[in-house]
Amino acid sequence: MFDITTRDIKYLQGVGPQRAALLDKELQLRSLRDLLYYFPYKYVDRSRLYYIHEIDGNMPYIQLKGEILSFETIGEGRQRRLVAHFSDGTGVVDLVWFQGIKYLLGRYKVHEPYIVFGKPTMFNGRINIAHPDIDPAGELTLSTMGLQPYYSTTEKMKRGGLNSHALEKLMKNAFALLQAPLPETLCEKVVKEHHLMPLNEALHNIHFPQNPELLRKAQYRLKFEELFYVQLNILRYTQDRRRKYRGLVFERVGEVFNTFYSQNLPFQLTNAQKRVIKEIRKDMGSGRQMNRLLQGDVGSGKTLVALMSMLIALDNGYQACIMAPTEILAAQHYETMTRLLFGMNVRVELLTGSIKGKKREEILHNLLTGDVDILIGTHAVLEDTVHFSSLGMVVIDEQHRFGVAQRAKLWSKNTCPPHVLVMTATPIPRTLAMTLYGDLDVSVIDELPPGRKPIQTIHQFDNRRPSLYAGIRKQIAEGRQVYIVYPLIKESEKMDIKNLEDGYENICAEFADCKVSKVHGQMKPAEKDAEMQRFVNGETQIMVATTVIEVGVNVPNASVMVIENAERFGLSQLHQLRGRVGRGADQSYCILVTSYKLSEDTRKRLEIMVQTNDGFEIAEADLKLRGPGDLEGTQQSGIAFDLKIADIARDGQLLQYVREVAACIVDEDPNGQLPEYQILWQQLQSLRKTHVNWAAIS
Repeated sequence: MFDITTRDIKYLQGVGPQRAALLDKELQLRSLRDLLYYFPYKYVDRSRLYYIHEIDGNMPYIQLKGEILSFETIGEGRQRRLVAHFSDGTGVVDLVWFQGIKYLLGRYKVHEPYIVFGKPTMFNGRINIAHPDIDPAGELTLSTMGLQPYYSTTEKMKRGGLNSHALEKLMKNAFALLQAPLPETLCEKVVKEHHLMPLNEALHNIHFPQNPELLRKAQYRLKFEELFYVQLNILRYTQDRRRKYRGLVFERVGEVFNTFYSQNLPFQLTNAQKRVIKEIRKDMGSGRQMNRLLQGDVGSGKTLVALMSMLIALDNGYQACIMAPTEILAAQHYETMTRLLFGMNVRVELLTGSIKGKKREEILHNLLTGDVDILIGTHAVLEDTVHFSSLGMVVIDEQHRFGVAQRAKLWSKNTCPPHVLVMTATPIPRTLAMTLYGDLDVSVIDELPPGRKPIQTIHQFDNRRPSLYAGIRKQIAEGRQVYIVYPLIKESEKMDIKNLEDGYENICAEFADCKVSKVHGQMKPAEKDAEMQRFVNGETQIMVATTVIEVGVNVPNASVMVIENAERFGLSQLHQLRGRVGRGADQSYCILVTSYKLSEDTRKRLEIMVQTNDGFEIAEADLKLRGPGDLEGTQQSGIAFDLKIADIARDGQLLQYVREVAACIVDEDPNGQLPEYQILWQQLQSLRKTHVNWAAIS
């Protein structure tokens, strides 16, 4: 038997070079294996026949058995259509075609038995089925029809004759080629213990299920396998790394930490902050390299926790470093930390791309001699010229902006890898965190410091602008600042979106007595930073921007966030943007502006935003509404393997279950030597070669 994994799809009957190129370009299907793993997105029950008197215009796809009584062509020119009056003795429906009239009249005969399949609609008081599937009744055995699969296709594919029906035919041709069953990809023990359908059966029943029960079993088997390998990969990778790298042991909490705690701490720590610092201390003293993800909503005091963790490294004779995604954010961290450490004997330096010449040389020299205790920087910290005397702790702010290759570079800065603390203000639901950051322990700061008022969120339609602008004027008169965010920079032809440029002009005209900043992604970084800085310094009252302002800039004086076309943003993104205000003690507002025309999903999204400020609640809802692929910050890190059938939002329970199964196997066979698990390690190896995105699991 040929190896199905390598057989080129163009040799499959019904494909050929042209279609093969189209399948590759549109769906990345290159081999027969790729085709068999391209699963349907829905199924329609073709095992049941309906009587015409049972049906109405609101039903999904149905099947009828009867005969054509007569044909008639109606209308002229482009409006011309063919209507067949079809009856099964209990009533009459009209079958309608708008194309290929001549061909159809030659093909179908009156008073012969046919099975008709399609979607019924009501038109002029009669039931119509447009462009139905028609088969001679003798050729179709209903019981073998089972559930008909439907495959997602693109416009280009449809133009090339590759619609769902054509893909279904290709699947049949692929299965016909398989003389022997496909080799099993899970070991016998796992298949038996967890009552899984064998792979061959599962693939057959995912494409051509005879009944809903077989389909359910096939889906379960394929989802189980997919999530199992994601988890096995993460757990194995974590274990390998722990074996390879011993962690630095920070035994003492000494003078630096205690001085800061007793003299410099600006306010009482919240209970959540205390809990997280305890978790970090425990990690650092355990002899294992710490890899911890710190989640906390905007303003929950993550930076303070990070600073106190770095002071523990200093107490043990090591240096610490914090990396931020932008220069402006790095500068902000620098200001905050120098202010917090005032009067203490701790040297903090800032290293970004714009620090050059003598100043840069001096910092690099002092890093190497160990005179610099804490280095704050952008990814400039990763350059080969940057060497530490003894790096013991690394904090990475806004994780989703850094990939694994960058983090691995940091580890190499020291012979023994430093402890790593990853911070994010994007709350990640538990199931997703288990998949994306499975090797990171997770800490959560789930309370805000005292004195913060929750942000008030209001949904407003865009015809209420006068009252919106009046509210903004009132806030500016009280000395506050305002953000106005637009979804796009340039006019999109397809969508009527308020373009940022127009918006900026309107705002300048409307608020002629105010100074307005403008920031978007196509500006040069230096220009962007300068505009941001003007706003931070209070030189401008209004900031008109695209979503580039999402990450990190702290302007305690900004109290209003207006989001135009809020329907175009996902929940997590809206929440991130909302977190730009409410940094000071004053009441802050977030106003979501939309048009009247909203889909049901969008309405739900906006309702959730108005009702809650809890980032985790929002992230869970976002995951359910949009799926994991779009969640802010996870898009570019991807999921360790390409998920084809499992859905992290809906299959959260199964994910936790397979994680336990995978954990037991890693514990039982830590070196991958046991013969009964050989299949698993081989399969993992081959998946790693083809599908792994290491950024996802680091």
